[in-house]
Amino acid sequence: MKKILALGVILFSLLTSVQASEDMSITDIKGKSYKIVGTKEGLKIKGLEGKIVFLEFFGHRCPPCLKSIPHLINLQNKYKDKLAIVSIEVQGLGNNQLKVFAKQKGINYITASDEKTSGLVDYISTRAQWQGSIPFMLALDKKGKVQFAQAGMIPESSLEKLIEQLDTLK
Repeated sequence: MKKILALGVILFSLLTSVQASEDMSITDIKGKSYKIVGTKEGLKIKGLEGKIVFLEFFGHRCPPCLKSIPHLINLQNKYKDKLAIVSIEVQGLGNNQLKVFAKQKGINYITASDEKTSGLVDYISTRAQWQGSIPFMLALDKKGKVQFAQAGMIPESSLEKLIEQLDTLK
């Protein structure tokens, strides 16, 4: 797991010359907006300071993404005081369609449509050299520093271990 953490840090830090966009934000399906500032080592998400953040990019037609939803629901319930899951749908659902989808799936974490992300998807694509494979997840520690990056489904038990590791970082 330490190798994976190191890989995530290296992957995200490779492009430190990319400048942060002052205008980045997301608006979730409930209408709440989060201002996002890129930093040399990660992201600062206003309103989520002091929490571990799983920033996930998913698709509503992606089988591994769909299988991950119940795991993320469980983790959000179990770690609600220290974890914020932010999930961006990137397969074209509009905001209203995503509201219906999230209600049908019982999603209890922050969910936003790509159309409501104001530059974040492009920023992550550039910074992390993300080519669009989904699911794709970045894990940020409580200070907003990227500690993990991975494309592909991650088992719930591995995510739980990651939460425990990130919770011990100072």
